[in-house]
Amino acid sequence: MNETELLADRFEEHRGHLKAAAYRMLGSLAEAEDAVQEAWLKLSRSDAADIENLGGWLTTVVGRVCLDMLRSRTRRHEQPLDDAFVPDPVIRPLSHIDPEQEVLQADSVGLALLVVLEALEPAERIAFVLHDMFAVPFDEIAPIVDRTSAATRQLASRARRRVRGATPSAEPDLGRQRQVLDAFIAASRAGDFEALLAVLDPDVVLRADSGPLVGGAAASKVVRGAKSVAGQAMLFAHLAQYTRLVLVNGTIGAVNLPEGKPQSVMGVTIADGRITEMYILADPERLGRLDLTGLDV
Repeated sequence: MNETELLADRFEEHRGHLKAAAYRMLGSLAEAEDAVQEAWLKLSRSDAADIENLGGWLTTVVGRVCLDMLRSRTRRHEQPLDDAFVPDPVIRPLSHIDPEQEVLQADSVGLALLVVLEALEPAERIAFVLHDMFAVPFDEIAPIVDRTSAATRQLASRARRRVRGATPSAEPDLGRQRQVLDAFIAASRAGDFEALLAVLDPDVVLRADSGPLVGGAAASKVVRGAKSVAGQAMLFAHLAQYTRLVLVNGTIGAVNLPEGKPQSVMGVTIADGRITEMYILADPERLGRLDLTGLDV
């Protein structure tokens, strides 16, 4: 085995950790993969013999790449500036979680938290994710965000307050989550408006992201209130027969598979026996890039 192959093997030991960090910093699986690949390219061009802590070095590189990506989004005024934006979901069958994907789902980083992270400034998001989720010291984060350690600590603290204030409470038990979502799907299939209202929180919020290719911006929407959300569910009741329960970012969710092709993915937040948040991704381009391994589609 030559030096390049040895270096590649060492890099692969860190790939899962790097992708998990990049996913949380970016909310996009494709961009996270790009950031990790960029880290490999930088490593392959460097003198690895001079790197004392390879994991730390790679995390720093990925952090800088992700910060540049986030800043580029802001300059171009791209999504996720739209309130209807839904981050890329991590989908797995209920019966099995692929060991290689467990690190992506560690700590139940759900869509609700990722939506909140989208509202943070780029440097805040980097500081919060690296420190609070991956225990990277502020001294190591500071050069990434071009701040002093004290200023970086303040960035993370400000982000932490915003996250705590905006992240909804959630039912942690998968069994109870499933009971509620089963009831919602059954009510949708039956076209039972009252039964839908019974499992929706009065202040439920639905975010539906159809992307730019399906009817433009008008197809994406934010719907608030149980009656309005139930009305939306009634409009698509004919699709409920194609719904399959899955894990979405470690919690209960569903994928619609008419003719075996994913038409939408839904994640939910459930609290006190009712659905409080719904996140639907129906962007064909992004759906086509999702890993549906194990779903037999």
